[in-house]
Amino acid sequence: MNVCRERLYNGIIKENPTFVLTLGMCPTLAVTTSAINGVGMGLTTMAVLVMSNLLISLLRNVIPDQVRMPAYIVVIASFVTIVQFLLEGYVPSLYDSLGLYIPLIVVNCIILGRAEAYASKNTVLASVFDGVGMGLGFTLALTCIGLVREVLGAGSVFGFSLPDFFETATIFILAPGAFFVLAVLIAIQNRLRRRSGKPVKDTDALCSECSMCGNLLCKGREDKAEGGEDQ
Repeated sequence: MNVCRERLYNGIIKENPTFVLTLGMCPTLAVTTSAINGVGMGLTTMAVLVMSNLLISLLRNVIPDQVRMPAYIVVIASFVTIVQFLLEGYVPSLYDSLGLYIPLIVVNCIILGRAEAYASKNTVLASVFDGVGMGLGFTLALTCIGLVREVLGAGSVFGFSLPDFFETATIFILAPGAFFVLAVLIAIQNRLRRRSGKPVKDTDALCSECSMCGNLLCKGREDKAEGGEDQ
């Protein structure tokens, strides 16, 4: 159970996919015009992440290394299609709000990165909790961004209007507002980590967890270490 708790803490705090790893920026900036959209996209992504981690971990000893990336994409795309049909059938309002960004979950680097970096190398239980932790971290980040943008840009909270005297700025529900809010929240998070005495960026953690650049970074450090030893 220590591994399960560690994976939850890792996804929500230590390596939050949005505020720390800055992954999945496309849906983060596009759909967070309101808090409810942030919750919906976060939970949808978490559902796909957990199910894909589960299946990929079960098949990790069956999928050949030569075709592992296409196999992961097929698994992820299958679960995205299932979730898309469920949302269209049972939550049509959320489906209409998220629109094109639901099928784009297939190419979300958070899901593919966790499949390659963790699920393909670890047990089923640990992989499921890794998906839950990363999904909750992503959901929390999108909800916070959406809440700030909704309050400042539309004068409402989860669809409930604030008092009339509350002044709004339309820019916060537009694209520039998304970048500004994201930057401020990341700055606050970095400030809090500095005060707690923790490093703002753990290069080793980023390298081991991000499948997009981790191998190159590791190889670069190994080459550098070998060069130092030769000297």
